[in-house]
Amino acid sequence: MVLYGLGLVVGLAVLVWSAGKFIEGAASVAKHLGMPMLLIGVLVVGFGTSAPEMVVSAMAALEGNPALALGNAIGSNIVNIALILGLTAVIAPIVVHSGIAKKELPLLLGISLLSGLLLLDGRLGMGEGLVLLAGFFGLIGWSVVAALRGKKDTLATGVEAEIPAMALGVSVVWLALGLVLLVASSRLLVWSAVGIAEAFGVSDLIIGLTIVAFGTSLPELAASLVAVQKKEHDLAIGNVVGSNMFNILAVVGIATVLHPMESIASEVLSRDWMVMMGLTLALFVFCYGRKGRQGRINRLEGAALLGVYVGYTLLLGLSAGAL
Repeated sequence: MVLYGLGLVVGLAVLVWSAGKFIEGAASVAKHLGMPMLLIGVLVVGFGTSAPEMVVSAMAALEGNPALALGNAIGSNIVNIALILGLTAVIAPIVVHSGIAKKELPLLLGISLLSGLLLLDGRLGMGEGLVLLAGFFGLIGWSVVAALRGKKDTLATGVEAEIPAMALGVSVVWLALGLVLLVASSRLLVWSAVGIAEAFGVSDLIIGLTIVAFGTSLPELAASLVAVQKKEHDLAIGNVVGSNMFNILAVVGIATVLHPMESIASEVLSRDWMVMMGLTLALFVFCYGRKGRQGRINRLEGAALLGVYVGYTLLLGLSAGAL
């Protein structure tokens, strides 16, 4: 048990550190190659902050723990909106200027609804996984077109300020090292999480929704807090919206293709998906504004999001018999 606990702590720490280096290296390489700033923000940074979820879920699926992979994806989306944006907004209200972020929100709503429809029959087969991956590649194509058309979007300024200045060779080294350590730390994290779940008699799903989801969302938390401190509000929203779309399409899609889920617990749809969908709807309302007001998440709304996260976590604890 001590070994599992140590593996969990080390795995999470290395995962977060390597994810940061992977994102920095990838963004810097893209900049050296002349990629537009907005495209780097929408595609490279958005994809990069979801890299921990993707790798962890792929490892979980390969090792025969698809419930952990599904819990990681849905749980990360809940953490991203309720905890990360909630905490960020309490510290400093988030104002939304970016047209790209507003265009992505309806897509996120549609993708979230699609995931619910696919979960209705209590399974995710190879066909559903391929549908999600097709949607992921379609999203990448749409992101490229949108970024090239919106070069003057406010999101681009924030992205450029966040990319560290480093030589191309150094960027490639950090990119490669970050990726290798991501894979290694993800394998350690999955091994530790499954071991702890078995020791306490808790399901892989609950572990994925809580500990693993929180750990793999730490890059988004760090990125959002830094962005708001620098008054780059659109970057904070863009990170979360992009990451949540990638989590549903790529994370669940990859895990399902690697290990189809023939029997999914009913509470995934009735409890976890419903919470994720409700938070996504709330984010949509906040960011689009009401009665002529500019889209923003104020401190009261941020506190409400945090309250949802605390309540949901307590609910999971009760359902697992941990409370």
